[in-house]
Amino acid sequence: MPLNDERPGGEDRVDEPSTSGLDGSRESIAGDHAAKSRSPSGPPKTFTVDGVNESTRDLFNLRFAHEIIVNPSFHLQPDLLPQGSLWKMVKDNLHKAYWDILESELNDDPPEYGQAIRLLEEVREILLSMLRPGTNWMRAQITEVLDMDMIRQQADNDAVDIQGLASYIITIMGQMCSQVRDKDIEKLRQSPDNMVTRFKEIFRVLDLMKVDIVNFTIDDLRPVLMSPGVDFERATFHRILGDKPGALEITTAWIKSALEELSSSNTKEQCDGQEKGPRPPPGPFQLLNAAFLRILTWDYKKSALPETWMQDEKRLREIQCQLRQGQAVNAVLLIIYSTVGGPVQGLPSLSFRLMWNISVLLEGMHSPDFNLEKALESVSAQICCDLNKSLTERDYPALTPALQATLTGQICSIAQKDNPIRTLVEDRVQQYFTALLCDPKSQVKPIPAGLTPIQIELASIGAKFISLVNHNRRVYGPFYADIIKKLMFSSSPPAANPAQDTTQDPVSFK
Repeated sequence: MPLNDERPGGEDRVDEPSTSGLDGSRESIAGDHAAKSRSPSGPPKTFTVDGVNESTRDLFNLRFAHEIIVNPSFHLQPDLLPQGSLWKMVKDNLHKAYWDILESELNDDPPEYGQAIRLLEEVREILLSMLRPGTNWMRAQITEVLDMDMIRQQADNDAVDIQGLASYIITIMGQMCSQVRDKDIEKLRQSPDNMVTRFKEIFRVLDLMKVDIVNFTIDDLRPVLMSPGVDFERATFHRILGDKPGALEITTAWIKSALEELSSSNTKEQCDGQEKGPRPPPGPFQLLNAAFLRILTWDYKKSALPETWMQDEKRLREIQCQLRQGQAVNAVLLIIYSTVGGPVQGLPSLSFRLMWNISVLLEGMHSPDFNLEKALESVSAQICCDLNKSLTERDYPALTPALQATLTGQICSIAQKDNPIRTLVEDRVQQYFTALLCDPKSQVKPIPAGLTPIQIELASIGAKFISLVNHNRRVYGPFYADIIKKLMFSSSPPAANPAQDTTQDPVSFK
């Protein structure tokens, strides 16, 4: 649509994919670099407009390519501005002014066609731009029917058939669009004879068709991009970093903290007499696996993610939230089965109902304002109700008040970080993901004892996490190798940013 892709001040707008974390990545990397440029160790660095624009394009391209490769369901969405936003008000006012001019010219006696001709010319260019290779016959037909020189001559003689041209455009759109737009095309055919209204709808559907074509191209290119995409991501990331010292400061600190944790564990085992003789230092593969495990338990309140993981922050947060909720559900179920015992075991329908109700009541537990203690009280009340109903239906006595109080107290106690059931579940989850990282090619891993209630969810979360780890390892492996080499073999390893604690708790409930 005219002015559809403009911002006030003449700035071109790029319709970026709807993905979170891009702005954060820009701010983090750009902020670190800007801070270093002001360091007293050297003169201030001058940032040019072209340099900033190039870095912005590189960041967007990196994000876009990464989404295509790691997210099979990634598609662009039509650009919808929030209601009441400044951009939407400006856009609506500009569009209204354009359509008012068109309506005024067409209602003149005799009609003026200047605005209508510009509109037809834009439609012609859009249609031609959407043609796929091998459709020369359609290109020739569009060029012939929408011959702008001929239309201008007809307009000068008040002989142009705007209604007929609009009908032809709708017919061509129907031949070019995907099946999902058939209903929109049918509405266009049935639209009123008012030319302003009809052309408004034409441009609306054309905008949707452009998004469809981009998404079709993404699906078509995804298999082709899988292999070169890794090289592209690595090269783009290297170009963004440039030769700036300390550009991977958080990444270095992350790997160093994993190395210190492994070294500390080895030292403790030797002191406890579990090992005889000096133990060899951890290898690069073991070190990276330990570092990747820390990503799963990252504390976002203490530090931003390592620079090599910024593109996946939204996905990692979702994995962490799902894992926390799954661990809480599993802990509650373990308490139920150990407290009530045989009368409620081996009943799939009851287990499903309990899991469902617990999950619903713990929904949103990752939110900062979520009250876990209060939620667990609600869980306890619902659990007691479900258990009593199941027991009485099978001619078992209902839970006694004392047993209900015990069950409620134990369930509410898992809000404490040192709760033994909670700690057990968290440790077993760590064991499972450690096994996955040690052998990522194996899709089936035995579920540790005590995690059977969430084995399906755990396998799904594990597959997502390992997929991200494998891709991250392929893209940023050379950067990790260089950092590990400096940390393990250099006499003066780089100083780590103490953003994260050396020891990090497993994924906790809050």
